Amino acid sequence: MAPQDPSSSMVIRDVVPGTIATFSTPFLRSGLIKFGGRGTIVKLKTGNLAVFSPVALNSEAKAKVQQYAQASPPGNVRYIVAPDIEHHMFLSPWAKEYPDANIIGPEGLPEKREKNSQTAGTKFHHVFTANNKHQMKISSEFDDDFDYEYVHSHANKELVFLHKPTRTMIEADLLFNLPATEQFSRTGDDPRGGILTKIFAGMLNTRGDMKWHKRFLYYAVGSGDRKGFAESMRKIQSWGEFDRIIPCHGDVIEQGGSRILAQATAWFTDAK
Repeated sequence: MAPQDPSSSMVIRDVVPGTIATFSTPFLRSGLIKFGGRGTIVKLKTGNLAVFSPVALNSEAKAKVQQYAQASPPGNVRYIVAPDIEHHMFLSPWAKEYPDANIIGPEGLPEKREKNSQTAGTKFHHVFTANNKHQMKISSEFDDDFDYEYVHSHANKELVFLHKPTRTMIEADLLFNLPATEQFSRTGDDPRGGILTKIFAGMLNTRGDMKWHKRFLYYAVGSGDRKGFAESMRKIQSWGEFDRIIPCHGDVIEQGGSRILAQATAWFTDAK
C-alpha cells in the first residue's frame, strides 16, 4: 500500500550530493508490514540521469530531477530501471514524463504489465533474461558508470547495480535493512509498530549474525536455483569492496556493505 499523499511523507535526500539522491516513502506490504519504499537517481559522468525503482512522481521529485539534470554537466533522464518484477508501480508516469529514457527491467515484467490495463503500453528497451545476461550491454555511458548483475535465481528476478564512481550498490529485494526508519520518519507512525512488522524487522535486518536473513534468502527467495544464486553472488563479490548499499526496504547502509552482503549470502557461496 503506497501513501495517498506522497508530498507529505516523502523524504528526499542527497546521499552523495550532486550525484545520488534518494526518494524514501512509507510503504506497507499487504497493507500491514512496514517495509518502506525507495527510489534513487544517479547522475552519470556524462550528466545524464538514471532512475532506479521509481516512486510517485510528485512535484518535489520532479524538482530534484530537474536540479540534478541542470547541474554541470547538464543532462536528461536517459534510463529508468524497474529492478525486479515487483518494483514497477510508478514506471508509467516516469516513462511518460521522460520519453527519451531507456526502460530497463527483468524478463516477465513486460508481460506482467501488459496484462493490466493500468500499466500496459510502456515500451521496454532492455530486458534481462537468464540467457542474455552475460551479453547484455545498456550503453557506453551507462556501462562506464555501472557494474550490474541479473540475479535470475531470485524469486523476484532481481537486477543489482554498483555505481562504480561512488562504490554504491543499488538493489530492490536482495537485501532488506529494517526497520524502515527514514521511510516512515515524516508520518508520525512508529516504523516498528505492529506485530507483523516486528516479526519481519526481526528477520530482515543487517544486525548480528543475520541468521534469519540468511534463512529467508536460502530457504525462500533463492531456493529455486541455489547454484545460480551462488553464481550471481560471486559475480557481485568480484566487483570488490563497497560500503554503501541503497535498498528499497529499510535504511541505507553506509558502512561495510560488501561484507554485510557476503555474510547474508554465505550459505550460497560457501556451499551450505
